[in-house]
Amino acid sequence: MTSALTRPGRRPTDEPCHHRPRCPDALAPDRWAARIVTSHPEQGWSLLCNGVLLFDDGGELLPASSGVAVAAAA
Repeated sequence: MTSALTRPGRRPTDEPCHHRPRCPDALAPDRWAARIVTSHPEQGWSLLCNGVLLFDDGGELLPASSGVAVAAAA
């Protein structure tokens, strides 16, 4: 089975989410609630269905290559 993640030149966001209910969009406030499609806990990151890279430290990298800062611990 070939997915958007394995085809060269394609990004996960090129194809719509097939989950029901649909995963939140990459720009939605609850974007982290999307399903994990690839997980690499040994490297500290997971790829979500909406194309967001979610890091174990709480940081995010959105599909448009913009990062979301991690709040500093007090």
